[in-house]
This record gives sequence, structure tokens and C-alpha cells, in this order.
Amino acid sequence: MKKANGHEIIQLFEQFSPKAYAMEGDPIGLQIGSLNQKVSKVMVALDVLEEVVDEAIDEGVNLIIAHHPPIFRPLKKLDSDTPAGRIYTKLIKHDIAVYAAHTNLDVANGGVNDLLAAALQLKNTEVLVPTYEIPLMKLAVYVPEENEEAVKQALGNAGAGALGDYSYCSFSSAGNGQFLPSKEANPHIGQSGTLEKVKENKIEVIFPSNIEKKVIKAMLAVHPYEEVAYDLYPLANQGEVLGLGRIGDIKEMTLAQFAEHVKSVLDVPSVRVVGDLQSIVKKVAVLGGDGNKYYAKAKMKGADVYVTGDMYYHVAHDAMQAGLNIIDPGHNVEKVMKSGVAEYMKKKCTEKGLEVEFIASKVHTDPFTFV
Repeated sequence: MKKANGHEIIQLFEQFSPKAYAMEGDPIGLQIGSLNQKVSKVMVALDVLEEVVDEAIDEGVNLIIAHHPPIFRPLKKLDSDTPAGRIYTKLIKHDIAVYAAHTNLDVANGGVNDLLAAALQLKNTEVLVPTYEIPLMKLAVYVPEENEEAVKQALGNAGAGALGDYSYCSFSSAGNGQFLPSKEANPHIGQSGTLEKVKENKIEVIFPSNIEKKVIKAMLAVHPYEEVAYDLYPLANQGEVLGLGRIGDIKEMTLAQFAEHVKSVLDVPSVRVVGDLQSIVKKVAVLGGDGNKYYAKAKMKGADVYVTGDMYYHVAHDAMQAGLNIIDPGHNVEKVMKSGVAEYMKKKCTEKGLEVEFIASKVHTDPFTFV
């Protein structure tokens, strides 16, 4: 196993939750410290409070990956006598870097909203509020007939040719290629100084643009030619749509029963409910954090109930009049990301042979107490 530095860890994390997914103006990324250091232990936290920092110090953590950015607005000064200043000072003194992944982690496949949907046991889920589309591209590459299958296999292994429920999709067409190797060339087929004509096949595959480098690298690794001829095209076809929130189906139950289900699976002592407790729930929308401005989207997509935090009084009235039930379990239920992200990153680092430990913060950061 190899010792990891902060850059290697965050590079893996950003393959899962790219910065490009974040909403405009969201203060994500490295906020405190440096990634140019060896990292043996990473803590995943929802919030970066002083108690969380103390926990990180006690645990010997080098890097915190947090969902809520500790520096949400620009700092005017760093006063270590203030609560915020004490947090930043402790982090700097103990050489603990803090990296924030906020709305990009909400949007990412397997991120906050997928973790919430999985906890609620939703089926047949889809994005509630589209915010980002991954463009599609097409690769066309020319290869000798005898090497066609090896190249197609490598492209498929890299993720190219995945269309819906199908994978390793491609199209091949036969043709004739020709080339004249120079005296300095080392041709796979033919001889230097002699015009060569070869039966070649043109392979065409579609792939999402975010794996372009991976696809090209895989293709070049198995292609027999010194100089590979290939084309890349942007496509007008719609790519994968990502976004905030999820909506899906659940086993039929009353709103009262579903409220108890929410309390149990999201580990909260109580929830706020808007709607008739005896109404039937079959379709559920969920959006982690403050989802006030998206209640109409949940209604439009046919949700019987909308699970989100920080519900405002007047927005609750609007939802009630629109016939949409609401369950507000609080903002802190986003804590599902702590174990979810820690487990994902542990798996990825192990696959890459990186020796690093991931832990989920155990500090309870919900500011509210229910009495």
C-alpha cells in the first residue's frame, strides 16, 4: 500500500463529486490548510464546529471532508478570540486541512440525496430538480481487423458504449487504410519506406464527456499503431441529467405511518408534518437541507409527500393549499453523508492501493433539542 497525499485523495473524491456539479457561487473546495502533505487519516463531517475540530485533533486526523463549508462567507478578519476564529486557529495549528463539498455532493450520484432516498427505501428514483447535464461525445477510431475486438473490449471496460440498460455498445464499419512509414518509424504492420494498405475497421462508441480521458487512455493502451487516428465529436443527444433531490415510490402507507418511518430510518426524535395524517403515501420526494423553494417541483412530479428541512411557515401554507403533504425532519438528517462518503472513499482508496483510514465524525451537530 502507498502513502497518500491530500491531492490524491481529493482527486479520487472529485471523480465522485466534481466541483462542476455545484450551484453557482457555492464556496466549495479546499477552504483551510494544504493538500500538499501526507494524509494517513481522513474524517468525514457534516459540520465543522469546534467540537468536531477537537474530535479530529484527538483522532490524529490530517484532512476533514465536510458537507457544510466552514467559511460560507468571505472572512474580514481572523480573530482567534471569536468562536469561528478558534476553529480556524486550531485547524491551522494542528495542520488539519478542510475540504468542503456542498451542493456538488447533493447532486452527485451516490451523494446526499441518493443516500437519503436509500435510507427512506425509495424505489425507481429519479432526479427531482435537474441542475446539470453531462454532455455526450462520440469516439471514432480506425483499427486493423485483427485488433478490433481488443479495442472494443478496452473501450467498454472504460465505460464507453453504455446506453441505458446496455453496455459495450458500438458500431463497426469496414474499410481500407493506407500509410507510408518513414525511416524513423517502427510500424506494427508493413515496412519503413513502403506504402502499406491495410484492411481496417472503424469503431464508433458514445460516452459521457466526464470520462473522456479515461476512454482515450484505455483505447491507446491496446491499439497496435504508433500513431492512432481517431475523431472526437460532441453530440446533440441528451446526456445524463443530474440535480437536487430525488423522487421515487414506496410501499403504500398513511402519512402518519410514513412519518414514523422517517423518524426511524433517519434517526430523528420527531418531525414536523403538514397534511392529513390519514392520507395515503405512495410517491415520495426528498431533498436534503433547505428545500423550501422546490416544493412546487415535488407537487408537479406527483409526490404525495415532500421530505425536506427548514420548512418556512408560509411555504408550508402554500404546500398545504396545493395539496402536498410535507415532512420536515430537520436539516441535520444530511448526516447520512458521513458514513456514506467514508465508506465510498475507503473502498476507492483501497482499490488504488492508497494507505489511508476514513472515519465518520461522531459529534452530534444538530443545534436543536426537542423537548
